[in-house]
Amino acid sequence: ASYSSKSENAAPYPKKKYKDIEPTVKMEEVDGEELVKKFAEEMEGMLGRKMKSVKRLAEAAEDADLYHEFNATLEFDYYNSMLINSVDKDGNSIELGGEFPLEENEHFNKLQVNTLQSDIQVPTNVYNKDPGILNGVYMSEALNDVFVDNFQKDPTLTWQYFGSATGFFRLYPGIAWTPDENGVVTFDCRNRNWYIQAATSPKDIIIVVDVSGSMKGLRLTIAKHTINTILDTLGENDFVNVIAYSDYVQYVEPCFKGTLVQADLDNREVTNGSIMLINSIHQLSLCNQAIMLITDGAMEDYEEVFQEFNWPERRVRVFTYLIGREVTFADTVKWIACNNKGYYTHVSTLADVQENVMEYLHVLSRPMVINHDHDIIWTEAYMDSALFNTQAQSLLLMTSVAMPVFSKKKETLSHGILLGVVGTDVPLRELMRLAPRYKLGVHGYAFLNTNNGYILAHPALRPLYKEGKKLKPKPNYNSVDLAEVEWEDTDETLRTAMVKGETGTLSLDVRATVEKGRRVMFLKNDYFYTTINETPFSLGMVLTRGHGEYIFIGNVSVREGKSTYCETDIDPHHRKLTQLQAVFRYLTGKEPDLECDEELLRQTLFDAVVTAPMEAYWTALMLNPSGMDEGVETAFLGTRSGLMRVTRYVGIEKRVAKKFLSPSDKENIFTMDHFPVWYRRAAEYPAGKFLYYIPKEDTRGRDYFLSAPPHTVVIVFVLYNMVVGRFFGEVDGSVMARLIKMGMFKSVSDGDWLSLSSASAQKKKGDILQPCDTEYPSFVYEPSIKETNSLIKCGRCQKMFVTQAVPDSNLLMLVVQADCDCSRQYPAITMEPKECDRMKSQKVRRRPESCHAYHPQENAKECGGASQIYLINPAPSGNLSRMFQNA
Repeated sequence: ASYSSKSENAAPYPKKKYKDIEPTVKMEEVDGEELVKKFAEEMEGMLGRKMKSVKRLAEAAEDADLYHEFNATLEFDYYNSMLINSVDKDGNSIELGGEFPLEENEHFNKLQVNTLQSDIQVPTNVYNKDPGILNGVYMSEALNDVFVDNFQKDPTLTWQYFGSATGFFRLYPGIAWTPDENGVVTFDCRNRNWYIQAATSPKDIIIVVDVSGSMKGLRLTIAKHTINTILDTLGENDFVNVIAYSDYVQYVEPCFKGTLVQADLDNREVTNGSIMLINSIHQLSLCNQAIMLITDGAMEDYEEVFQEFNWPERRVRVFTYLIGREVTFADTVKWIACNNKGYYTHVSTLADVQENVMEYLHVLSRPMVINHDHDIIWTEAYMDSALFNTQAQSLLLMTSVAMPVFSKKKETLSHGILLGVVGTDVPLRELMRLAPRYKLGVHGYAFLNTNNGYILAHPALRPLYKEGKKLKPKPNYNSVDLAEVEWEDTDETLRTAMVKGETGTLSLDVRATVEKGRRVMFLKNDYFYTTINETPFSLGMVLTRGHGEYIFIGNVSVREGKSTYCETDIDPHHRKLTQLQAVFRYLTGKEPDLECDEELLRQTLFDAVVTAPMEAYWTALMLNPSGMDEGVETAFLGTRSGLMRVTRYVGIEKRVAKKFLSPSDKENIFTMDHFPVWYRRAAEYPAGKFLYYIPKEDTRGRDYFLSAPPHTVVIVFVLYNMVVGRFFGEVDGSVMARLIKMGMFKSVSDGDWLSLSSASAQKKKGDILQPCDTEYPSFVYEPSIKETNSLIKCGRCQKMFVTQAVPDSNLLMLVVQADCDCSRQYPAITMEPKECDRMKSQKVRRRPESCHAYHPQENAKECGGASQIYLINPAPSGNLSRMFQNA
């Protein structure tokens, strides 16, 4: 950073201009309670349009099935996404292929798509010409017109789809599906969270696995895979525990004996074949309840146990999985399932696991299907990297809205046949644009969380990590609790209120960290929150006292409009326009149909008019080199509307800070949802004083302070909490320790370490990524101390230093004697990551309102192919009784 006294002359230009037009501007106080309600209503409207689209799809699918008669010999040549545009050696289209036009589309992540037609994906383990597949694909052809019509009615829609209970996946717009490196497509729509949540109500599941002597080798491997597959069908609204039994009963995780734990991502992690359940949450879904019994042999004493604990209501369903090729005990295992409203399957190989586990979902869906309860569900945040496999994608956070599709045929009513699930994706970035940052002030922001307290969208959420040159999602990125990022909410007042769907406000003193925690700002934040109706989500909004309390409005006329600067996603002809191109075309009248934000454009144009003299001033300096001190590379100015003016004084070959303010440097330039760090810090700095700021990247590979051993002293300019972008404790621990002891620097947390969000991850080569908290020492300068000096004794030598505050700035000049090395006696104060200890305490959550666990018309005789169910008298043992009592 360079400073020129003549640069002070730049300040009066914009200040004088603002003064000149003061009568035409006004300051309005921001009403946080009204603003958060307005944002929530706009989000409700946007999400409501997605729900209407999904309802139209569900209605069309059910009507199509009602008039379709199953044909076991049906032949139908559909567009298979794996085979489209493929030809044989003679140049003819292969079976299930055909010509399927594709073109790159900006709206769909620049993928090659067909917006006039959907196509079909079938997992590798499902036969793509099975009669069930062919009939379902033929029936669901009726969805094509609805897909296109939905997209025309709401051009902000992204992917629309129908996931069939038989395993095929109809996706609009159609794409070419790419297999993995082994030529396999493992994607199965029935495993996706949107499918499972829409197909069933919340579940309480106890998985009971036989670990007796006969369960070893391949049988044990199949049993473990079955457990893992069951766990993969559970979500954050479900609860689970795993129990093993042989001669005695034991919980896989002993500390959770006698309870169920929430089945979020953290609690479903599997390591080396054992199930690690972390968070103990003493709540239940209080809806579907089931026991999953995994065994290779007979159970004993079962009739008496079921009579005592489960009959006659049979509220707890029992699903049985017979492991291995041996079928000696098949009738016994069938009896248990069929007499407890469950389902029996025989799992003889690893390939059988997936299809057999999915059967339990169809059984649990029966009451909902019979009653035709079309519940709409919303998923937690996710990055569906599995959807396009190796194809290009932007790794955007998404949520999905989905609805079940039922058979309406009267003859199958009691069977409760689930045809599948329809849904669409909503990029959370598009949703958060409805709460623009420019309306919230320089430090303000909005965020969303789910009914379970997990973050849906938050500026502090860092869901990706870098592995080589690729960005990848962190393992538990979508189960970060709100309390882990809004960590000043120590009593969890904010979290509890938002989870309960309440509307209100809260004030907190916060320490806002920037640059990954390396710098700290002290702010007083007002939180405003409310629920988003018809969804499990709550919206929170932060306004900071000072800059967030008022909005500055300049009177520069612009035609009326809506959305970001200009909404380019409504009309397909506008999608290739940049924001700058769209604004220019709108203002010049070339594109009058563009929808543009009147308020934001007015502010931007106002700032452009007021700051225009800066261009002439900077040009004059360039023409008169004596007017600017040597060393100044770039002059720039930023405004709260996102306008930025930049002038370069030297060419790229002479610049030291080559990255700073470059188009690729996203951290230091304005974006629609981001104020750069230098702007945020300067906004909180006292008027009339200069803030010196150096990006951390500009200190890499440089040694500003220890390169002068031959000299007697070294001069260091210290930022109030860093040294030239680097923490001074890493440079000279002895001096920093003495400055702290003398009270010149104080910890921001009264001597404690500053804990940051556990939305981060640490990884060493060969390690599995684990969530963790990261801690940094953060100290700030005591401004009342203007100068001081001291002497440090280090063995046989002593080191003297002197400090002096540089007036009207955030700099200290530090002169240190350099010929005395104290590094051994005073090791560097470094910034080390700390492995986190995940919270185990119970947290408030809000259960989904709907539950479909029972229907008197359910046909429970369909329980796995057992035509006759009879009782086999076993030899008494008592193991099953103990298992049920413990469960």
